Amino acid sequence: MTEASVGLRVTRAGPLALLQDAGRFGVRRLGVTQGGPVDLHGWAWANHLVGNAWGAPALEVTFGGLELTAERGLVLAVAGADLSATLDGQPLPGWRALFVERGQQLAFGSPVNGLRAYLAVAGGFAAAPVLGSVACVAREGLGGHDGQGHRLAEGDGLRVTPRRAAVGRTAPRDDAEIDYRRPAELALLPGAQIAEFSGESLFQAFNASWRVDDRADRMGVRLTGPTLQCRMTSMISEGISLGAVQVPPDGQPIALLNDRQTIGGYPRLGALTPLACSRLAQCLPGQEVRLNAAATESALEAYRRFRGGFA
Repeated sequence: MTEASVGLRVTRAGPLALLQDAGRFGVRRLGVTQGGPVDLHGWAWANHLVGNAWGAPALEVTFGGLELTAERGLVLAVAGADLSATLDGQPLPGWRALFVERGQQLAFGSPVNGLRAYLAVAGGFAAAPVLGSVACVAREGLGGHDGQGHRLAEGDGLRVTPRRAAVGRTAPRDDAEIDYRRPAELALLPGAQIAEFSGESLFQAFNASWRVDDRADRMGVRLTGPTLQCRMTSMISEGISLGAVQVPPDGQPIALLNDRQTIGGYPRLGALTPLACSRLAQCLPGQEVRLNAAATESALEAYRRFRGGFA
């Protein structure tokens, strides 16, 4: 087995770059959230293109600004958002496996299409798991490249366990690449408190357009639009699932993502599906989204098809 060694060195950190595997599960009873990639779709394709198994750690790059130097030859792929990535100053093709030689410079610029890009290397990034995962959750100080939940900083070395992989492999454009600039259609499974909202509010929720607020991060995304009215004035806090759409007293929904709190006490319209969460995670502030009520069976079938492509 190849021993892990530093494969990439950070020469410029950028605003936010985190190491993420599939997430941390079975620990919410401890008050620990799941972490993992907020865009499961882009993360999965980056790993798939370099031949990694499901769950391999990849780098989530938000907004760009990250610069890396290769300290050895690597096969890598970038999927998800177009963050104006370059290799030695030349445009780096996304959604494609390619070979990077020692000393070459990989840089992410500013967003062109989407918000978060995923960088995977053949063999995967190597880090010590914490509570069974290397998923980086900065708020909880868990996981990541150093095990302490830190974002990448200048001078950090990313250890890899390199292996051979085919170069030139590309993702099918129709199945993988997404124009994240288009209005997002988000599938939502109705939840336990949906009957507590007024009829007018439910009509507005699923027929009006919403805008992504600038108050958005890995914990959740606030949506602005019509004011939703709920008859419930209080409720006992309960467990919060990925994609839960809570409605606080101001009537503006919040879609909770991977770094959400584990319990909450606001009524919920329901929960976005995992693929809807992925789509929302690529939306820039001000972007238009719409909520579409979905049946559990159709949501499960869509997710099974997605996962089946990475078996």
